[in-house]
Amino acid sequence: MSASKITTGYKALLAEAEKRIQSVEPAEVMAQADDPSVLIVDLRDIREIEREGRIPGSFHAPRGMLEFWIDPDSPYFKPVFGEERKFIFHCASGWRSILATDIATRMGLSPAYNLAGGFGAWKAAGGPIETVTPKEKKS
Repeated sequence: MSASKITTGYKALLAEAEKRIQSVEPAEVMAQADDPSVLIVDLRDIREIEREGRIPGSFHAPRGMLEFWIDPDSPYFKPVFGEERKFIFHCASGWRSILATDIATRMGLSPAYNLAGGFGAWKAAGGPIETVTPKEKKS
C-alpha cells in the first residue's frame, strides 16, 4: 500500500480516539499508584522499558498483544484483564496508549484510562521510576 492510498492518517485516528476516552494526569495517577484496585499497564516495547525504566508495580502488556490479552475467548487471555480494576494505559508519549485505551474500552474493559503524556509526562512530573535490567538471552 502506498502512502497516497492512506485515507485516514494517524492524527485523525488519535483525534477520534481522544473523543471517546478519558485521560488522567500524572499527578492523579501517582496518587492512585499504590491502590491495589488500580493497574497501570505499560504498552511500550521491552527495549524501551529496559532503556528508560518503568513505573513501579506496572504491568507490561506489549501493544501488539493487547486485544488478545484482553479477550477472555482468546488463547492468549491474561486473567489480570478479567479482574475488577481501574486500568490506566501508558506508552512513551501517549499516542499508543490513546489508541489502546480506545480499543480496550470498545472491547468492554472498564474503567480504562489513558495516562496523559505517557511515560515522558510521568518522568517530567517527578513520578517514581524503577530500573529494569535486560533479561539474559537464551542460546
